[in-house]
Order: sequence, then structure tokens, then C-alpha cells
Amino acid sequence: MSLPQQNERYTYADYCTWDDGKRWELIDGVPYAMSSAPGWEHQGLITKLLTQFEIFLKGKVFPAPFDVRLNADAGDDSVIQPDIVVICDRTKLSGTGCKGAPDLVVEILSPSTARRDKWLKYNSYRGAGVREYWIVDPDTKTVSVNLLSDGEYIARAYGDTDTAPVGVLPGCEIILQEVFEQ
Repeated sequence: MSLPQQNERYTYADYCTWDDGKRWELIDGVPYAMSSAPGWEHQGLITKLLTQFEIFLKGKVFPAPFDVRLNADAGDDSVIQPDIVVICDRTKLSGTGCKGAPDLVVEILSPSTARRDKWLKYNSYRGAGVREYWIVDPDTKTVSVNLLSDGEYIARAYGDTDTAPVGVLPGCEIILQEVFEQ
């Protein structure tokens, strides 16, 4: 199949045929090219967060690239690749990712994706019932933790010297000083 065009709508079946070597996301049928490999700081944040989640969970945490099909059973063709996902229900794991809403999603902002992460993905995650959505800002060294309550996210902000509790994983706390240290 030809590569996606920005002004057209596509399906998950289309997405599976794109073999140009790039990573893509498909949100409400609209393709978004993922930028080239993230910088070392971005990758470092992913590694440090992943390590703390992994120590607590001993599995069930996955880094990008990892296809998340939030509403696949409802016919939604969206495919999102969060930086980190936590999936407690292993029946949601399928092929190269997850079918259904993960329990927790982490996105680390970068200049090329910040708007999409804060707006499009935020609304997609909320609408699909992702119980917890973290937005990590490396520039301000802050984390916005969004917990789903009655279909809406309630946000709490944490700085680089805080310890952030993980709402969907009772007893799990992420030491942000360790995450943001270089």
C-alpha cells in the first residue's frame, strides 16, 4: 500500500501495511508520523521510569514501540504508541501490543509531540477509560498525574524532588529525583 497521506482517513488494516521503516500512530483515522529516534535524555527518562515500574511489578510494563488499540473491540482503528504502558490484565496483550485500555500510560513530552500528547492522546486515553495517564515534562522536570474519576481526569502535579504515588498500583511510588537526575 502507498504511504499515508495527512488529509485522508485510514484503518488499522491500512496501518498494518505501512512498511516504510517509520513508526506511525493512527488517531481517529488520521496518521501521525513518529519523529526519528528520541534523544538520549528522553530515552534516559523512559529507562529510569521503566526500571522503577518493573521493580514493583516484575512484568506487565512495556516500552515503545508498542501498539495500543484503545477501542479495537468497538471498531475504532486508532493505534497509539505510548512511551510506557502498564497492563495488569494479560488477556489484553495481543501480537505487537494491547487491545483495550491499559491501566496506566506514560508519555514523555518532546517538542514534536507535546501538543498531540497533551490534547489528542489525553482525550483518547480519557475516552477509552485509561485509568491513569502520566505526562512527563523533561524541560520543567514535572509530572502531571491524571487519574480517571467518573469519566474525567483529575490532575495532580509533581516536581523533581517529589515521590509520585501510582494510583492504579497501590503501594507503588515513583521517586522522581531518581528519574530526573542526569
